[in-house]
Amino acid sequence: MAATTLENIIMQVHDHVENFTLQNQDGETVNLTDFAGRPVVLFFYPKADTPGCTIEACGFRDIFAEIQKVAVVLGISRDTPKAQKKFQQKYDLPYPLLADVDEVVCNQFDVLKEKNMYGKKVMGIERTTFVIGPDQRLLHIFPKVKPEGHAEEVLALLNQ
Repeated sequence: MAATTLENIIMQVHDHVENFTLQNQDGETVNLTDFAGRPVVLFFYPKADTPGCTIEACGFRDIFAEIQKVAVVLGISRDTPKAQKKFQQKYDLPYPLLADVDEVVCNQFDVLKEKNMYGKKVMGIERTTFVIGPDQRLLHIFPKVKPEGHAEEVLALLNQ
């Protein structure tokens, strides 16, 4: 796989990804190390049940049967577990949604960026996907993700 070089992302391809712990949509504790030995697709999205995030999340849902054969899928946003649960149920999302309310993992992956919202500067999640190898090394970074067709793009990379 070709290395991704991005000056604005702290983590680089081949770096070891430190373990993290977050609550999922059911309030259960999830650690990255729970998935050791399997590739993990970690997609960060700005807010549950917003248009772009719904397109992206449903894209992973629609190819989930295929993608789960080769990797674990985890969605992460700053939403609460309750909001994640509502989003998961509304769109029948078959994978865990993790709640990073305290922004610890968002900061670890450097996905919080200044955005312009109706002329006002705010900090928000820049839609980014990280593919982590079975050895917890970073395999690929998809920066500034466009929601349409993204899940298929990730699956194509995993199937290489």
